[in-house]
Amino acid sequence: MLHTIPKDGAGRNTALMAHAVEACVHCGFCLPTCPTYVVLGEEMNSPRGRIFLMKETLEGRLSVADTQPYIDRCLGCLACETSCPSGVPYGELLTPFRAWSEPQKKRTFMERLRRGILLATLPYPGRFRAAVVTGRLARPLRKFLPETLRAMVALSPDQLPTAFELPAIVAAEGPKRGRVALLAGCAQQVLAPGINRSTLAVLARNGVETILPRGQACCGGLAMHIGAERSAVATARKNLAAFPTDVDAILSNASGCGSALHEYPMLFKGMPEFERAKAFASKATDISNFLDRLGLIAPPPLRRPLKVAYHDACHLAHAQKTRAAPRRLLAQVPGLELVEPAEWELCCGSAGTYNLEQPATAEALGRRKAENLLATGAEMVVTGNIGCITQIEAHLRQLGRSIPIVHTIEFLDRAYRGEL
Repeated sequence: MLHTIPKDGAGRNTALMAHAVEACVHCGFCLPTCPTYVVLGEEMNSPRGRIFLMKETLEGRLSVADTQPYIDRCLGCLACETSCPSGVPYGELLTPFRAWSEPQKKRTFMERLRRGILLATLPYPGRFRAAVVTGRLARPLRKFLPETLRAMVALSPDQLPTAFELPAIVAAEGPKRGRVALLAGCAQQVLAPGINRSTLAVLARNGVETILPRGQACCGGLAMHIGAERSAVATARKNLAAFPTDVDAILSNASGCGSALHEYPMLFKGMPEFERAKAFASKATDISNFLDRLGLIAPPPLRRPLKVAYHDACHLAHAQKTRAAPRRLLAQVPGLELVEPAEWELCCGSAGTYNLEQPATAEALGRRKAENLLATGAEMVVTGNIGCITQIEAHLRQLGRSIPIVHTIEFLDRAYRGEL
């Protein structure tokens, strides 16, 4: 049992952390599904290795500096939870440990600068758009930049789509079948505003009224997953206050954001907002789950048969345990042949900001994922997360195979419109 955690920060989650540590029997079933173990082949870069390191650190036998490199290399993809026969809730150990240990870490100035830039820009669409433009302009000078910032500049897209102004409410078409609130997301609004546009269109077509709360903020996932607990709490509080309670569901169309919403009870444990956070999380769900339960109005047949590969986003498949719902939705499109890539359980290497903070490992994973998708012979890739779309798209281009990759909801919208 963990007895030495201070009663602040992650100390609120001592019981959760102790349970996760004690549940691990070190069987090794997680090893072949852990992306960092597959790429790096080191025990300390595996889930059971990290559990041992975190336990030893929390009990005072190792320092935070000893464990930092291995914990930093974890993508937080939670594939280990899917493969674990003992049901170890690894996420209930990793997120609180990062919150507890981050203030004690002695990061370099450049590491602090990079994390500061990410926290100050990514959660705010306006700032993020300006940062992307700046990164694109700085690309010719990339070789002169510190390595810490090089990946950020390299991943800046060549151009950005026109922004989509979010309405306050979108009415249902035909008989009303539901009423939901939508989390609009942050980076997604800048990189792929069409996902929200398609989301609103598909929900309306299926008889769902959608509210977009004006006071909403970032989901807090970025801050949570790098240990910036105060920032995570501040943004999550805004969402607890902004979202209405009289809706059928709170929807997310980005798997990383949806996963973060489900972590609110852990984030607010021991705080006055805890019960509100539990109620909020209980209503939060991915749009594919909601449409699957509602019953999708079948799209018309495709213009021609189309072979599509579905990529499982980690925070949808592993964190939210959602694999069947998006496949069932796609299967209702006449003329679609759904194919499955090898190693579906392995992360593509995006993982929030992982491809910025651990570019070498992210590069290896991104290439591996792109090759597995290409091996299916698919003409298009469909997935449920903007980070995956950006990462896989970049690696498909590097391989000289720029096949289209779209969000599940974009595919359905295009099918309804007869564009496929």
